[in-house]
Amino acid sequence: MPISVNGEVIEDSEIRKEASLLRPQFEQHMGHLDPVEAQAQLWEWSRENVIEKALLRQEARKLADEVSEEEVLQAIHRMKAYQGGERDCDTEAGSDSFKRDVETQLRVERLLARVAADVKPVDKKLVTEYYRKNRDQFLTPEAVHAAHIVKNVDDKQDEATARAGIEEAERRLQAGEDFATIANELSDCPGMGGDLSWFARGAMVEEFEDVVFKLKPGQLSGIFRTLFGFHIAKLFELKPRGVRGLPEVRGGIEAHLLEEARRARVERFVDDLKAAAEIRRIS
Repeated sequence: MPISVNGEVIEDSEIRKEASLLRPQFEQHMGHLDPVEAQAQLWEWSRENVIEKALLRQEARKLADEVSEEEVLQAIHRMKAYQGGERDCDTEAGSDSFKRDVETQLRVERLLARVAADVKPVDKKLVTEYYRKNRDQFLTPEAVHAAHIVKNVDDKQDEATARAGIEEAERRLQAGEDFATIANELSDCPGMGGDLSWFARGAMVEEFEDVVFKLKPGQLSGIFRTLFGFHIAKLFELKPRGVRGLPEVRGGIEAHLLEEARRARVERFVDDLKAAAEIRRIS
């Protein structure tokens, strides 16, 4: 059944289109509902979204400042770049209706920016309180900075050949040669001296991590086998599991809380528009 929003008619087809866009996210979070109940809930959410979008469009059109042709074309160019250059009949740059839609969207963005502009910077006490209540968000797992020399066992190199290669690397290491040099010369993953940079548990195969995470900084492993082949690893540094300090995460918390406050301000604005609007079903 169509809806009239301050005299603007919203057809069921627009609600169905919104429902199609919402469905993946809806099913992810509400998949436990009975199918009939889920469909009714999805339709209701889609209907509310369409009404809110109509109210924002109507309010945005009241803005006195103009949106230039250049701004519209730049926005279309950004959209095409984001979509990988693909476009359909509704998004042709020469389509007047599409240009009008883009202009309206730019006006809505300006409107929302103005609505949220009066949100004040986050109080430092709120940042500290958020950090205290959500410390689990800032846990850092145990991590290592390591390098390795590997001789793969695969269809190009059999077990005996790979073993001989890794034993040659071990012999040269025991003679005092530089690990990075040998890695670049002998490893089947040459370059960067075999450096694997920092990684936490779960990033590598279990057999590799079982060896590397037991090493001490500066220590070399012996030869060991994984499903890839034979390795020798070197540990440079280890970071124990811990919690990132407030100074390190303060900026991210401030940005998160500010965005939440702006979103809440916009929601109140939309609620006010809805309360003052004439919304009715058309029979």
